[in-house]
Amino acid sequence: MKKCTAFSAAALTAAFLALAGCTGDTATRPPAEVPPPAASGLSGTSWKLVNFQSSDDAQGTATPGEGRSYTLEFGADGALAMQLDCNRGRATYAAGASNALTIGPVASTRALCPQPDIGQTLAARLPDVASYTLRDWHLFLALKMDGGILEFAPL
Repeated sequence: MKKCTAFSAAALTAAFLALAGCTGDTATRPPAEVPPPAASGLSGTSWKLVNFQSSDDAQGTATPGEGRSYTLEFGADGALAMQLDCNRGRATYAAGASNALTIGPVASTRALCPQPDIGQTLAARLPDVASYTLRDWHLFLALKMDGGILEFAPL
């Protein structure tokens, strides 16, 4: 009895696969699009902060001080490593359709860096990123609700 059941299941599977190939004229249908990888074009790239332009005119544009280092490194595994002046941070990221970008909460060390330091502000704002744009060899991260633009240059 088991041989008949196994044979029947195999026969049904083969018949289903054969019929699935007969669904119509494939020459007139466009090929199915393959979704982009989760990490998109950011995977394996590293960037250094150039400036943060706030949408609030009272805050204006903030730039890193001389000798300060604020960097992002997008890993192929969805990990985001960062240098926040004298601190280091980590988060996760996922890039989606239409350049959507989601960055998870940032976990960072809490050393007291010399002032003025924008590292903690940067760490707090990264989860507010909504999308990214690559233009003129620079990475622009747009914050949600017109919160501003973070501009990065390649390392």
